[in-house]
Amino acid sequence: MSAFVILFPIIFVVLVGYSCAKFKVFSTATLDGLRLFIFNLIIPVFLFLNMYQADLSQALSLRVIASFYLPVLLVYLLSCGIFKYVMLIERGDSATLSLACTYSNTVLVGLPIIIASLGAEYGAMVFMIITFHSALLFSCTFAFAANLHGRVRDALNPLLLNPIVISISLGLLCNLVGLVIPSVVQEGLSLLCEPAIAGALFALGASLNNYSIRGAWQKALLVSLIKLIVLPFVVYITARWGMALPHKQVAVLTLMSASPLGVNAYLVARQLQRQQSVLASSVVLSTMLSVLTLGAWLTALIP
Repeated sequence: MSAFVILFPIIFVVLVGYSCAKFKVFSTATLDGLRLFIFNLIIPVFLFLNMYQADLSQALSLRVIASFYLPVLLVYLLSCGIFKYVMLIERGDSATLSLACTYSNTVLVGLPIIIASLGAEYGAMVFMIITFHSALLFSCTFAFAANLHGRVRDALNPLLLNPIVISISLGLLCNLVGLVIPSVVQEGLSLLCEPAIAGALFALGASLNNYSIRGAWQKALLVSLIKLIVLPFVVYITARWGMALPHKQVAVLTLMSASPLGVNAYLVARQLQRQQSVLASSVVLSTMLSVLTLGAWLTALIP
């Protein structure tokens, strides 16, 4: 399956969402309600059901977890050092830019691509990994960037109450304890979450209208190149040669890390009031460039 065949349906739905927002096919209030419906109900149900039904025998491998998080932490710390000591950017700003270099839009971009190219059975790996993704990177950023007087606690509270974190955790718990959910209930949940992927991609496209790359494109370009090329390359090396994982697991981890910057990183920057224009620009620029870089990674990884 070619990279174009995999990426085109995803890009198409994103463009439809972007166009509907750009040309005001739907009102702002309607799009805001749609986002709440998708991200507070449909996506959590989708993640819970897939985590509950997943075969965790391979997804719980410590080698798989390490193959993703060790490179993420390494690139985060190296980026932070480069921004601070080479580019002479203040520590808090460096931490915020490093978050942009390592935080992936896995649910909206990485997951649909992985399912389309490798199969739904690899979703369990994705769900297990993203359970800790936000908590780890956001905690590191607040620890480096914030004046620690209560700010870290204030940042972690919404993370622990995040619908995505809760849904994956509940699905994992129910799976591990062997809770039996009647098949009719599972079918109802499955029907409810059918529009999850398409809806998330549509909402992503609509959201891109809120950001711009003007004024901060130089830093945004550097951040995007680290995020889309350097990070997945380090993950690939670690997974393939460092941990000697099977090829498809290597592909899953690499495609996850090659996803563009997630919007939630911009929300952290806004909360910290640091590098907001750069992260907003990086969301748009990395999403645009990921069409090329993900195509290259897919060509290299998927036979």
